[in-house]
Order: sequence, then C-alpha cells, then structure tokens
Amino acid sequence: MAIRNIRIDDDPILRKVARPVEKINDRVIQLIDDMIDTMYHANGVGLAAPQIGILKSIVVIDVGYGVIELINPEIIEQKGSQTDIEGCLSLPERTGNVERPSYVKVKGLNREGKEVVIEGEELLAVALCHEIDHLNGVLFIDKIIEE
Repeated sequence: MAIRNIRIDDDPILRKVARPVEKINDRVIQLIDDMIDTMYHANGVGLAAPQIGILKSIVVIDVGYGVIELINPEIIEQKGSQTDIEGCLSLPERTGNVERPSYVKVKGLNREGKEVVIEGEELLAVALCHEIDHLNGVLFIDKIIEE
C-alpha cells in the first residue's frame, strides 16, 4: 500500500471523465488500497481515482462508519435536498455551500466484483454525490450556490 499524490487545483485530469473498470484484478485491488491509505493520510472522507491521476471509475468513502469501496458507481435514486458547506482534497483552502440530495441510493461493484447497493443520508449522501461527480469531471465549485 502506498500514499499517492492528490491532484489539486486546475490539474486537467480533474475535469476528465473516468472510464469504467472492465476487469477487477490485482492492480485494481492495489489501487483501491492505495486510495484508502491516501484518503486517511489526507484526513479526507472520500477520494475518487481521478484525484490521484487515475481515470478509472472507483471511489472510496469513510464518513465514520467504515470504508465504502465502489467500482463503477452510479446513482439510481435520490430524494430531498440539503445545503451544506463542502470542501475537497483536490481544492485545498476552498469551501462553499452546495445543494445535494438528502438521500441517495448508489449501485456499484465491490472489490470481489459483486454488485452492492449503498443507501446514504446526510453526510454520506453528500460524499457519494461529491465523489461520483469527480468521476464525471465535475467539482464542487461548479455547484456552489450563493446565499
């Protein structure tokens, strides 16, 4: 396991769309493990593969209930609305109010290649949306609302 460099500010890779993972192999498992180590080392609650320069559709999240690993995640349901201040490991020193769903249901694969469904509310819903946005080249600063 290794700590990877987090891409920051206007690094062009942060604006690219990640590619789906076609095959889960040892390299993908190693990448997930490195992403977890990197997220914890940076004191983050989530990390998407493009943030470390890898254009693969993988996210890791831990909002205090243990690590969630999702390969090829997609939001399949969302409800409600919440607005809160967000930040990002790739945009240090920047924060802003962002409106997100208060509930999301996300489908993806785990490291064994089995389909998993994650339901999240409040902070977990925000983290899921935030990290999945990274996979589409979208940053939270694109969604900041003025109050």
